[in-house]
Amino acid sequence: MNWSRMEETIFKTLMIASTLVVLASLVLILATVLRRGLPALDLAMLTQTPTGGFYLGGEGGILNAIIGSLLLAGGATLLALLFGLPIALYLHVYAARSRHAEIARLVFDVLWGIPSIVYGIFGFTIMLILGIRASLLGGMITLACLEVPIIIRTMDETLATIPGELKEASFALGATRWETAFNIMVRQTTPGLLTAVLLAFGRGIGDAASVLFTAGYTDRLPDSLLGPAASLPLAVFFQLGTPFPAVQERAYASAFILTVIVLTLCLVSRWMTKRFDRNIIR
Repeated sequence: MNWSRMEETIFKTLMIASTLVVLASLVLILATVLRRGLPALDLAMLTQTPTGGFYLGGEGGILNAIIGSLLLAGGATLLALLFGLPIALYLHVYAARSRHAEIARLVFDVLWGIPSIVYGIFGFTIMLILGIRASLLGGMITLACLEVPIIIRTMDETLATIPGELKEASFALGATRWETAFNIMVRQTTPGLLTAVLLAFGRGIGDAASVLFTAGYTDRLPDSLLGPAASLPLAVFFQLGTPFPAVQERAYASAFILTVIVLTLCLVSRWMTKRFDRNIIR
């Protein structure tokens, strides 16, 4: 066996081993959460609010946390998309290959790497300045700040895959930059843009540090943007931190529900991606 074939065999083995390690880790996580949380998992967990403060009661459910997490992550993702998509398009249509675009990308890379607790502190400070109490709105704004760099950089890399000839053909037909951006670039990269939105939503719905001081906590369902909202990550945090085994089992059940929500969104996203994939010019 020559060296090139041996080298290919070694790297192929490493790739297969890495894939198996990742898959095994995922299966182990799901199995652990399901095994520990299955005794507490019932219909009441999905349809009722908790009967004890900070989820410490043995009865009731986490409906308030499920609805709160969906509202927090959904609202934050919408805000991040409203700011992120125009910025990503600007970097490719109006500021392509400029120094300003490279500086902007560096800034967003840095923002992506900032720990979420720092965003929580930043959001809490802004709320104090604006006179906003811990609320659903405060949590949305803080999570939106966390998600904006994720959406921008992911969409930026997706838009970079568009062939330059496609944009030049659009300009040659008389389309403006604005028309090219939304009628050509957005349509051509819709599957990738959906992936960016899902990635940001998944980060938002699973984050606890940024909403710990900004979204607050309540045993009730969210009823106002200016009222507090519970979330699934904080439900897991409060329940798992108790010395009561029954409550800890509910924490694992909450973690499993959160995992199922993210998995469902991934499946829906893949289905939507296949539908939009037919519009892509190859």
